[in-house]
Amino acid sequence: MINLFAPINNLGYGVAGYNITKELFNKNIKTTLYPIGNIETVGEMTEIVTAINNQINHDKNMPCIKIWHQHDLHSRIGNGKYYGFPIFELTEFSDQEKVSLKHCDEIMVCSDWAKSIITNNIDISANNVHVIPLGVDRKIFSSSDQFISRKNTVFFNCGKWEKRKGHDFLLECFNDAFDYSDNVELWMIPENPFIGELNTKWQSTYKGSKLGEKIRIIPRQQTQIDIKNIMLQADCGVFPARAEGWNLELLEMMSCGKNVIATNYSAHTQFCNDNNCRLVDIDNTETAIDGVFFDGKHGTWAEISEKQKEQLINHMRKVHAEKQQGELKLNLEGVETAKKFSWQNSVEEIVNATRL
Repeated sequence: MINLFAPINNLGYGVAGYNITKELFNKNIKTTLYPIGNIETVGEMTEIVTAINNQINHDKNMPCIKIWHQHDLHSRIGNGKYYGFPIFELTEFSDQEKVSLKHCDEIMVCSDWAKSIITNNIDISANNVHVIPLGVDRKIFSSSDQFISRKNTVFFNCGKWEKRKGHDFLLECFNDAFDYSDNVELWMIPENPFIGELNTKWQSTYKGSKLGEKIRIIPRQQTQIDIKNIMLQADCGVFPARAEGWNLELLEMMSCGKNVIATNYSAHTQFCNDNNCRLVDIDNTETAIDGVFFDGKHGTWAEISEKQKEQLINHMRKVHAEKQQGELKLNLEGVETAKKFSWQNSVEEIVNATRL
């Protein structure tokens, strides 16, 4: 039995909480769920409701896994062994975050990259830091379902508006890579529920740019199936992040057989390589500062110079040329990668770590 303390919603932590709960049930591991924040419908909710109702027969001595931010791991459920499972993007922690992390008996992270950051920052044995890669639901994100191809080359980015996710230079590179006469589009699902009116500022910047008429800003979707239906209409996912804690949408695009472009840095290097992804190589890191979420005091992220922009532009131009010439192939290596990084695999790793 596991006491799971996690959000259930359509953001990254919530999607992880939802799928891990479902797969724990599929593995016949009794799970008691304590949701963090408001619950959103992600997909079929039967297991979620059952897991919440299991609170009636709560066993306080069972292990507790909290899937949540590194600054807020002080609280827990019960008094069994406590596993914190933070998903983070930078290379250092604040003093508050370090204190929070030290409340955990053991720590789970998504990637080897993240494990090295934990062991470099916190006095903890490497044996007590467990790599639990997140996953993709291939029953939803399937390469066997493909829409009839559009004439235009459609690039797709999904991720809340942030400098960290490269939204500042993605726009610059898209405008530099193409002209108005090119049959290209850029589709975005970028709404950020944490920045208020800055959403409007970002959108105005994109829509008011040189190729603004070729940019489609899509509202936040309600379910994973809704997101899949949009992904299937795109030709290439473009994710030029300075840093990521995992990047679910990148793996989901791979699972759909789509070509992808991503930076060769941070957590998504756990599943991205030269065979399944068109990589933007990173030469240096820089202090992480954006004036919104990151104040420059706690770590670094990938430095984006003209060299990285040139790589991104060249990747996009090549994808476009292949599409227009009828030579853009299904990303079979990406599909094979997605088969390995399933939510079933995530739960297997959790079982191994907790020794259930």
